[in-house]
Amino acid sequence: MQTKEIDIRDFLDARIEHFHDRSIRRLFENKENIRGLVEIIATDLAEHIDFSQLAPISRSFIPETLREREADIVFRVPFEAPGHPGELLIYILIEHQSSVDETMGFRVLLYMLLIWEAHYRQWTTTKVPKNERRLPPILPIVFYTGEGRWQTPLTLEAIMDVPEALSRFVPIFDTLFLSVKETEAATLTKTGHPLGWLLTVLQQEKADKTALSRALVEAVSQLEVLDSVEGAQRREAIVYLLLLILHRRPVEEHRELVTLVDEYTSDMEVEPMAQTMAEVLIEQGIEQGIEQGTRETAIKNILLILSTRFPQSNVETAKHQLELNLSADRLTQLLRTAVQVSSFEAFLQVLDL
Repeated sequence: MQTKEIDIRDFLDARIEHFHDRSIRRLFENKENIRGLVEIIATDLAEHIDFSQLAPISRSFIPETLREREADIVFRVPFEAPGHPGELLIYILIEHQSSVDETMGFRVLLYMLLIWEAHYRQWTTTKVPKNERRLPPILPIVFYTGEGRWQTPLTLEAIMDVPEALSRFVPIFDTLFLSVKETEAATLTKTGHPLGWLLTVLQQEKADKTALSRALVEAVSQLEVLDSVEGAQRREAIVYLLLLILHRRPVEEHRELVTLVDEYTSDMEVEPMAQTMAEVLIEQGIEQGIEQGTRETAIKNILLILSTRFPQSNVETAKHQLELNLSADRLTQLLRTAVQVSSFEAFLQVLDL
């Protein structure tokens, strides 16, 4: 049990408001999920890539100001085309903003140039012979989870007014693009890879509870029957779904949705996992609540942890009392109590209900 809790805490090693970036990045740290993504958007390329040798590349070559602004990851992997074995870099830019960025083509090119510049500097530093200096090809992927419809081309010409006589001087390159919310569920799941099923749930993160529940049941059911899914990968997928529930759905839905995932999951302690997650989120929420001084955040987090730790209890009975004129210090104390108390009734006693 200790190992499981450590894994979950590692997964949650981020501020609450960074859930989307951190959770997607965490999913893509799994080699199999990179395979799943490439198979969805570029099946013809996937068969030439040895994903078992996928290795992440440090982003240290990217200026700090850009590292803070972008959520992206870079990998190195063998690419075996007939007669041309070599290396391929996979660059994934994760975009969550709902407003479409017309400069995306420029952003992608900028990062590709930074990657190649790092290789150029390495040549100079390590004195690589000139006849061996070859830049690796880059497979750029934009992974978009926003709600807005993306209609802007991922090209430089999209942000340029170029007369035909000068068009040949504009760099042209292809970028693979996946708009999670716009892509048909059948397309996401066409390969049967677990990542596709997780994305069908992400599609419904803001839908009504019925639609989300339906997507959850279908995804978890598929994870149960897929022979290709290893235990660790399946567990990570369930963790992601629970995090999605805790972060993106109203507190009053948590108990029912977690129970639903538990009902369709075998050989896994779903509710204790959810409880551990909620406790970590509350610990983070305590720190953020103190930093931000927001009573609303503290109250929301108290209800979140109570509903997850004690799913059979009516936590709404505590909401009104929490919304009374309680001081910030008192709410902070109650947050810690919610994490540590042995029962919901005991919490009510502390709350003097």
